[in-house]
Amino acid sequence: MCGLAGIFASEPRVAGDAASLVERMSARLAHRGPDDHGVWADAEAGIALAFRRLAIIDLSAHGHQPMASASGRFVMVFNGEVYNYRELREELARSGAAFHGGSDSEVILAAVEAWGVRAAVRRFIGMFAIALWDRRERRLHLLRDRLGIKPLFVFAGRGVVAFASELKALAPLPCFERRVDARALVGFLRYLYVPGPGSIFEGVRKLEPGHLLTIADPASPLPAAVPYWRLEEVARACAAAPFTGSDDEAVDEGERLLQDAVALRMRSDVPVGAFLSGGIDSSTVAALMQRCSPTPVRTFTIGFRERDFDEAEPAARVARHLGTDHTQVYLGGEDALRLVPELPEVFDEPFADPSELPTCLVCRMARREVTVALSGDGGDEVFAGYNRYIAGERVLRPAARVPGPLRRLAAAGMTGVSPAAWDRVSRGVAPVLPARLRPPRFGDKVHKAGAFLRLGGAPTMYRSLLSAWQQPAALVEGGVEEDGAVEQVLRGDAGPDLLHRMMLADQATYLVDDLLAKVDRASMAVSLEVRVPLLDHRVVEYSWRLPRRLKVRGGTGKWILRRILDRHVPAALVDRAKMGFSVPIDAWLRGPLRDWADDLLSESELRRSGLLRPEPIQAEWRRFRAGGGRAGLALWAVLVFQGWARRWAA
Repeated sequence: MCGLAGIFASEPRVAGDAASLVERMSARLAHRGPDDHGVWADAEAGIALAFRRLAIIDLSAHGHQPMASASGRFVMVFNGEVYNYRELREELARSGAAFHGGSDSEVILAAVEAWGVRAAVRRFIGMFAIALWDRRERRLHLLRDRLGIKPLFVFAGRGVVAFASELKALAPLPCFERRVDARALVGFLRYLYVPGPGSIFEGVRKLEPGHLLTIADPASPLPAAVPYWRLEEVARACAAAPFTGSDDEAVDEGERLLQDAVALRMRSDVPVGAFLSGGIDSSTVAALMQRCSPTPVRTFTIGFRERDFDEAEPAARVARHLGTDHTQVYLGGEDALRLVPELPEVFDEPFADPSELPTCLVCRMARREVTVALSGDGGDEVFAGYNRYIAGERVLRPAARVPGPLRRLAAAGMTGVSPAAWDRVSRGVAPVLPARLRPPRFGDKVHKAGAFLRLGGAPTMYRSLLSAWQQPAALVEGGVEEDGAVEQVLRGDAGPDLLHRMMLADQATYLVDDLLAKVDRASMAVSLEVRVPLLDHRVVEYSWRLPRRLKVRGGTGKWILRRILDRHVPAALVDRAKMGFSVPIDAWLRGPLRDWADDLLSESELRRSGLLRPEPIQAEWRRFRAGGGRAGLALWAVLVFQGWARRWAA
């Protein structure tokens, strides 16, 4: 895990200073790679590559980057890991390739020389962003892993193409103007993240997952990236060739794949641990790690002092059962207040998923003991774990058929009762309901359901479930909103099954731009590598082959993942209402974060950037402070943007 930066330029001022510029760019990424750094440049070609190394595999100088291939044809910088490098190395060695060290970087270059760029990347199992300069063809190849685990930002303009692992590394470029894209800001206010492939700044894009971008002339318009693995096509092809074995055979196959994915991700020359929330996903990963580890696996948990949000004790019970070496710490509002000023540095593109706070803290805690941590991210998206999938099938399609006046009448009844009153109703009936039917923050869920009943069509309704602000364009000066990937997937031809269309939408959007971006920035800020075995592309392909009965059964998602975990952990330890990595943001904004919020939401501060309209935001803040509604997430998005704009907006 590392950080990379590069420039390919025909513009004389940038090309002539490319080596110095990429040195300054990589300095912005020192946190991603504190162990080593390097620069390579070819002034005549106008290309320069820089690298910051976090040494994980082969800690010697043989892992230094930028790295040239054996023939000298290719020069590469590479962020991430190719986990099956040992198997590829053996195959390449049988064909005559020679190796001087033990790094996966050397294997990547040998694979490219032997098989070509496109054929080689299709053989890699891993997470990666790769920049590869072909000295013979004078072409730059940029690649990103299939699921978008590792980031790669690309800037193009005025005879310059520049790229980096983080947005902040582009700031030293003299031609980079930090103009906020109003459409991206609207998307951020809706989803709490900037939807890809755009970025918050005009002229910068994120390379799409599973894509290869080849650039021959930096003075020409940026060519279209070409997919070598496309999620929508994989989902369609796998669904057309479904798994036909028995339930037990499906569980056996799933466990085999997951065990291999976990074992590959435990390959390391530095200490390895795991995040453990006590839920299905992280418990499965920890259990499979412990199964193949001769010593207790180190596990790490964040707890909350607010009981409704706390998962520390369930995680501790799982850790005791598995016999891991477990550490937990608690996060409260005062801790969050201390973290808030650091968020614009960690997340240099606006990011407002409140779980960024505990994620930052758990990464810091883990880094004191390990350099690599495995996480359970991706389980909900890949194995249909979200409550909204079940509710969506039960409600969205039938609701879309109900005449608008009746939907609006039902919505008025649901939202006419306060969330707190709905919570009291939920607590009153909870003793007679099974654990899975006792959702936390029931009132919030009723109000969300009421809000989307006012809308028309399943795509728009599902988007509303994912939204912090329902009308974000109204908050942005000159703001407009177009259909994004969520609506396009739900309206597309991914299949008639609404469950699978919702899963595909989340895998293509929320998973990449929220969950994976969060973990990458929070972990790399403290030089910690996080690996995600549930997002091994073979596991994702396996999931898309599974018929829905192996994902959802009896009104509960992740059926097959639960059966795999049953073989290692008693169901009673993990069978509870789904919580996710939730944060008590409403309580914090009314308590320890209130003064900070008051400052950033004042009219003068809201007008400072010239991008936001103060009136609707201040109206919501006044209503929230008075105890009306629970718009904490929506207000948190504005607060995060305000803090970000102070640091990064031009």
